[in-house]
Amino acid sequence: MQIIDGRQLSKESLAHTKQEVGLLNFQPVFCDILVGDDPSSAQYVRMKAKTAESIGIKFHNASFPVSITTADLIKEIQILNKIPNMCGIIIQLPLPSSIDKRAALDAIDSGLDVDCLGSVASEKFYNGSIEIGFPTALACMAILDSLNLDLNKKNIVVLGQGDLVGKPVSALLQFRGLSPVVINSKTENKEELIKKADIIISGIGKGKYITGTMIKEGVVIIDAGTSESDGGIVGDVDLESVKDVASFVSPVPGGVGPMTVAMLLKNVLTVAKNLK
Repeated sequence: MQIIDGRQLSKESLAHTKQEVGLLNFQPVFCDILVGDDPSSAQYVRMKAKTAESIGIKFHNASFPVSITTADLIKEIQILNKIPNMCGIIIQLPLPSSIDKRAALDAIDSGLDVDCLGSVASEKFYNGSIEIGFPTALACMAILDSLNLDLNKKNIVVLGQGDLVGKPVSALLQFRGLSPVVINSKTENKEELIKKADIIISGIGKGKYITGTMIKEGVVIIDAGTSESDGGIVGDVDLESVKDVASFVSPVPGGVGPMTVAMLLKNVLTVAKNLK
């Protein structure tokens, strides 16, 4: 089994984005809004800020107390929308339960919605306008493309139909004329379908759910699931169990995660190019 190095692929993608950012006649600005003081959320924001700055994208800091109301947060987002050269705004999730998540996400200008989570940007994506797409789904596809497989001849299974991975990945595959088999919690013959898969893209967030006995020899697995286990993060795949059966696996951490940040910043570049 070969482990797919998402960190290396991410470095290559970021290097290309950096080159293109350098060709712009202005410096794009990116903002990841943080509400509250959750340590892991704050850490994710810092990591994205550092990565953005490293490729020439200016990071705009927007942190708000957990006590902020939905109405006040929306006002703040409307101010951020108007910052000169702003090319991407996202909200670090999860938001405190006191905030209306849908209202907050929809307050982001749809042209700056580089996470694709607002209603307008999301609808555009599902209607086939994939200039800006869901970063995690784009990351799964970029990792898959790095293997140079003929996908037309493969039986592709997508595990889960969540908003961040399963649903948009299925759409991206369909936009390419492929017909993925979609498995959700209500699918009856799950085991049989998984066993037939040449490629599995999983985003169910069930720690070590996929084991060696469930899959066929030579399967490619893109693991986009994350769940906490013993203070660490694990994926949907039990790596130890599948190592003698699968041909390629993207690990957690170090697989889809780093590529997701690279795809997010590529979305920022896309917005910047349209601003020129």
